Amino acid sequence: MSSKVSPQRLNALRARAALNADIRAYFAAHGALEVETPILSQAGNTEPNIESFVTSFHGSVHGGSKWRWMRTSPEFPLKRLLAEGVGDVYELGRVFRDGESGGRHNPEFTMLEWYRVGWTLSKLIEECADLIRAVAHNNAIALDVVSFDELYQSHFGIDVDTIGIARLQSIAQQNGIDIAPEGLSKDDWLDLLMTHCLQPAMHADRMLAVHGFPASQAALARVTDGRAERFELYWGSYEVANGYHELTDPLEQGRRFTADLQRRAERGQVAIEMDTRLLTALPEMPDCCGVAMGVDRLLMVMLQTDRIADVLAYDFANS
Repeated sequence: MSSKVSPQRLNALRARAALNADIRAYFAAHGALEVETPILSQAGNTEPNIESFVTSFHGSVHGGSKWRWMRTSPEFPLKRLLAEGVGDVYELGRVFRDGESGGRHNPEFTMLEWYRVGWTLSKLIEECADLIRAVAHNNAIALDVVSFDELYQSHFGIDVDTIGIARLQSIAQQNGIDIAPEGLSKDDWLDLLMTHCLQPAMHADRMLAVHGFPASQAALARVTDGRAERFELYWGSYEVANGYHELTDPLEQGRRFTADLQRRAERGQVAIEMDTRLLTALPEMPDCCGVAMGVDRLLMVMLQTDRIADVLAYDFANS
């Protein structure tokens, strides 16, 4: 016979239900349409640092490709809806990433993603902070905003444009990061300094938005004056959101996808089917900004736990 649910788990389940309700109430009051998009797709995420689950379809060939990728985010179909004129939109649902399992990661988790037509990135940063204050029922949570360059200059005294990999590796080692350097790029070392040095030192009771990333870290964001128009939002030491001023140039996006696939090939990773439907839709997509927010991470901060298992009904090991 199974044991009864503990008071702590029951509290987490109730907190998640309340959080989902608060999120939906927020967007109902702030004019965004909730939609549900496919979990399985004929194309996947080409990002080399994100691995997708893949499954096969055994029905009629008229159903399309046999191979289907489980979404790592709802981004691509949401953008296709934007291109069709749906307007401000959001989705709250499960996403899947292979290999991401640990204290703060679970291979399936809940993501909130939304898009605002005609907004600036700074306005979206403010809305992210406003949403967090609303769901946390705490209007006193402060927001700090800093550029990527300023952050690394102030903490490490480096110029992110001119510094080389060897120097970054040396700084990492001086800060106790003992990782084999084979195959790591400059962006990888910058990311290690963020996750191992900068995040742990962030103020527990404040939010921090970091913007103006190097162009090499643009992903699906626009690039202006050598800087990606994107931001990452931290609440305490947790990265809870990642937002972009969205790229609408299909040729540039296609080049980025191709570069991703080339890097995946160099690493010996599985080849991913490029999403040509997205590329076809991009010219019709309105000028907009979008952001993905980790709901499990929000709960972890709200319930003051460092274990994602504490905010799930069942984690990967018990699913």
